[in-house]
Amino acid sequence: MSYLGEDFRKLGFGMMRLPKNGDEFDLEQIKKMVDRFLDAGFRYFDTAYIYQGSEDVTRKALVERYPRDRYMLTSKLAVWEVHSREEAEAQFKTSLSRCGVDYFDFYLLHNMGPGRTNLYDEYDIWSLVQELKAKGLIRHFGFSFHDTPEELEKLLTAHPEAEFVQLQLNYVDWDSTNVRARENYEVCRRHGKPVIIMEPVKGGLLANPPKPIAEIFKAAEPDSSPASWALRYAADLEGIVTVLSGMSSLEQMEDNLATMTDFTHLNDAEKQVIQDAVAAFEKIPTIQCTACDYCAKACPMNIGISGIFRVRNSLSLYNNPEKAASRLAGLEKDGKAMAADCIRCCACESVCPQNLPIPDLLAECADAFSRYCQ
Repeated sequence: MSYLGEDFRKLGFGMMRLPKNGDEFDLEQIKKMVDRFLDAGFRYFDTAYIYQGSEDVTRKALVERYPRDRYMLTSKLAVWEVHSREEAEAQFKTSLSRCGVDYFDFYLLHNMGPGRTNLYDEYDIWSLVQELKAKGLIRHFGFSFHDTPEELEKLLTAHPEAEFVQLQLNYVDWDSTNVRARENYEVCRRHGKPVIIMEPVKGGLLANPPKPIAEIFKAAEPDSSPASWALRYAADLEGIVTVLSGMSSLEQMEDNLATMTDFTHLNDAEKQVIQDAVAAFEKIPTIQCTACDYCAKACPMNIGISGIFRVRNSLSLYNNPEKAASRLAGLEKDGKAMAADCIRCCACESVCPQNLPIPDLLAECADAFSRYCQ
């Protein structure tokens, strides 16, 4: 199916969670992943200015090795990193240079949400991207969104020129009161906007769910991974441009390709399996962090926020205090401050796409670790 005048298959390679050797990107493995992705007939690659090192490694693994017509490349403008229209244009040019391309197939106004959406109007970014498109530097532009359906309705009404919307969408967030994925998706459908899906496996949580959820999927299809169920759920929707997967290994790549190469829609029995998994998830309290790490750059104390939340969720999901303590020790070894070091400046909250009350959650984590992980 074709959207926005383009024709490509429904799996996008998210270049946000790429494999590393220590602190450095594993360039050779990334090259193999790029090769495998393209060989399987997929073309859509997603990076961003704010993904540290991602644009550069995308150039090395993809752009410098393939002709421009073999792939479609997306990047994004982080408005919270600039203070004027001129600085925003400079950021765009930096992204082009880092990626080594003359244009982007898709370009997004990144991370629309409280404290950020208004800046795109304040700095006149909407007219900037339209000018860049007129010059041939962008083929399609839209925005990624982390806010309420009421705000999305206002935004699409005010800016009908947006060609598409990128939404966080997965089976756990579909009817959640925090993300409200279904309602946001329905707003896009009413406005006739194609949707790009991000976080279909919720930062990896749905790829490695707790045992009760994993057993539900295994009973239904013994040979299918939990991640494959999550991808199929997202791709099953109408009006989808592509489903992004932030693949971190060649193994994950192969599993995703096996799922999406000959994509089949979910039948009623399979939809019920997913609803059973949702019901099981709802019984387990977790912190709804997707490990995007925007908070990390904002934190003056260098607290390993997403790592701490992963440890807390692991403790809730798998009840293994020894493993949680080991992971906390690993964060400290990497030079990260701990949950108890939070000074409640709230700088993290202003950039969190999930709108999480991070200082309150860190306080809860500190209390839980002191009780269970000593």
